[in-house]
Amino acid sequence: MSRLRQLEARRRVLLGRCDEQREELAARLAALSPAAVLRGTGIPELRHPLTWLTALAAMLYFGRTRKVLTVVLWLRAALTLARRAARLVRLVSELRAPHPGG
Repeated sequence: MSRLRQLEARRRVLLGRCDEQREELAARLAALSPAAVLRGTGIPELRHPLTWLTALAAMLYFGRTRKVLTVVLWLRAALTLARRAARLVRLVSELRAPHPGG
């Protein structure tokens, strides 16, 4: 029975370390967000739809339609992939979370 208690204690320590690292990683990612980077620079936030429409209209106006459409399609694919990856990470973190009574 002693071995089982040791393993359970080790598991609790490792889960505690995982929680600490998860919090540290979340803090680092929050510091890298576009809003945090642009804060105080005077640059408008990149999520605003008018920013994207203005940039798209400017590129189309200057005659680079094919390049603009290529970039838009690549961005769309990248965002789809990022969204799926975020869902997967969220699912894995929910599965790893300790359940009450278990």
